[in-house]
Amino acid sequence: MTLFTDRPEPSDQSVSAEAARALEEVLYEAKRVIVGQDAMLERVLVALLAGGHALLEGVPGLAKTLTVKTLAHVLGGSFRRVQFTPDLVPADLVGTRIWRPDTGAFDTELGPVFGNLLLADEINRAPAKVQSALLEVMQERQVTLGGQTHQVPRPFLVLATQNPIESEGTYPLPEAQVDRFLFKVIVDYPSPGDEAEVVSRSVQPPPTLRQVMEIEDLERFRDGVRETFADRQVISYAVSLADATRRPERYGLEDLSDLIEVGASPRAPIGLVQAGQALAVLRGRPYVTIADIADLAPDVLRHRLVLSYEAHADGLRADDVVARVLAAVQSPTASQVAA
Repeated sequence: MTLFTDRPEPSDQSVSAEAARALEEVLYEAKRVIVGQDAMLERVLVALLAGGHALLEGVPGLAKTLTVKTLAHVLGGSFRRVQFTPDLVPADLVGTRIWRPDTGAFDTELGPVFGNLLLADEINRAPAKVQSALLEVMQERQVTLGGQTHQVPRPFLVLATQNPIESEGTYPLPEAQVDRFLFKVIVDYPSPGDEAEVVSRSVQPPPTLRQVMEIEDLERFRDGVRETFADRQVISYAVSLADATRRPERYGLEDLSDLIEVGASPRAPIGLVQAGQALAVLRGRPYVTIADIADLAPDVLRHRLVLSYEAHADGLRADDVVARVLAAVQSPTASQVAA
């Protein structure tokens, strides 16, 4: 058995090839506005293709809001933004039913979640009841109001942001909510060269963006992504990475047993493989590689780990645990591939 048994030929992957070309043009157009955040752009597109949501963590001013607005314009989708604040209520997010005295009936007013791209800005500034209002729409792509179910437009992506340097007036996201994000992307400062380009562009007229793709095409490409080939060993590698966070002693990581309170949920390997399929399409391949899974592992796993008090006392971060896991879990190699 070979590593990529029954790998489909590129000629059979017309949808994937078309998606790769279209998304390359999307990235090119977005980079006319977004400078120095190539990794974030790629992850957001992967999330769109995989049907997942993304949580962006970074200090203000790193183009998180601009990124989703730019992509919505380039893709032709509808963009909605909600600024999360402590006084927000669920109706401000999903909508409500309003009594009309003139008609003697209730009308349904749909909230801002009914768009293709929803920016939940500073999501950790709203109380738990507002955060939980997102659970149904993130998982089921629907909102229930007054006993009636309303489907949100497809494709649908929640792009949430949070500031890691502020804790006053914030409400940590519950684990059930965090687990519904496919990615948690750490957005860092641009390099000095990229930042100089940002400043240079800020004193010039902004470029006129083109819509280079229809939002319906993105939905069609998402159907094609599910056909991207993932070998059994690739799937097993993704499962092993998640399992190593739950039973580290099985992988020679006994010292992590007391440092990880809760390991990654089953959504982690599912998300790894689905994101790997999307990343493969984005990179022009009809199959997922071990390298795709390893590249995506930090973004898929870091927010699904609950570290113990001892880990926090020792200054251990989730990224440190993921790095240890990636180093310890053996990936399929050439020596394991039979002729």
